[in-house]
Amino acid sequence: MRLLSVHAHPDDESSKGAGMAARYVSEGHRVRIVTCTGGERGDVLNPKLTGDESLLARMREVRREEMATAVAALGVEHVWLGFEDSGLPQGDPLPPLPEGSFATLDLEETTPALVAQLREFRPHVVVTYNEEGGYPHPDHLMTHRLTMAALDAAEDRNYRPDLGEPWAVAKVYYDVTFSRPRMAAFHAAMLAAGLDSPFGDWLESREEEWRQRPVHARIHVADFFSRRDDALRAHATQIDPDGWFFFMPREIEREIWPWEEFELAYAAVPVPELEDSLFAGIDDE
Repeated sequence: MRLLSVHAHPDDESSKGAGMAARYVSEGHRVRIVTCTGGERGDVLNPKLTGDESLLARMREVRREEMATAVAALGVEHVWLGFEDSGLPQGDPLPPLPEGSFATLDLEETTPALVAQLREFRPHVVVTYNEEGGYPHPDHLMTHRLTMAALDAAEDRNYRPDLGEPWAVAKVYYDVTFSRPRMAAFHAAMLAAGLDSPFGDWLESREEEWRQRPVHARIHVADFFSRRDDALRAHATQIDPDGWFFFMPREIEREIWPWEEFELAYAAVPVPELEDSLFAGIDDE
């Protein structure tokens, strides 16, 4: 089977659904990550690397190197769509996004690149972000819009026949990694184990904005935590190896939350109420 996962920036693939990707590769399926932008406007978020001006000066190249290491850790295929990172605007009012950046482009400009991937790779399953972007970064919101537009266009035989034969995807999912139930379970488990938890403040700070998404699939990935963590650490400018991504002891996580969760956005095949495989219900044809 083939699964295509569409992300906004390098590092998103490692923080959202990485265990699922590594598991399916290990089972002999093909998994391709599509990264829409180069992440070139990302800040250095790892406090151990702040102050190194050379990193900011060559951020595009650094993030490509980091991505190559993460891809190797997960064993996936990878494609850059080549759009320009929009950055995360700050201030009140928010400043305009950089002209020509990903989130400012029309779908007419961005859709062909992803349609070409869909028609060439011919995935059975596509995973991306929900209509809220997972969180409201302009590139995440645009990634959702682009993915849904490209899915429709890819199966339309009148749309750009030069991009390949039409292809209709069987199932589409949204990632539900950063859910309140997961973070609340982490917080409770760490307190029960007598450990300091970083998740209480995280939960409280998002109380007002949190809207729980439905969960239709739980994929068991505990055996792939180490590969997920290796992929995260590969993005050294973005991920602090001593930061909150790694505060949860993996032996506790294996016991209380050994899966990754997904919301079903579309299915052309019958599905159970709660799936344990994103390929459930799909035959080889």
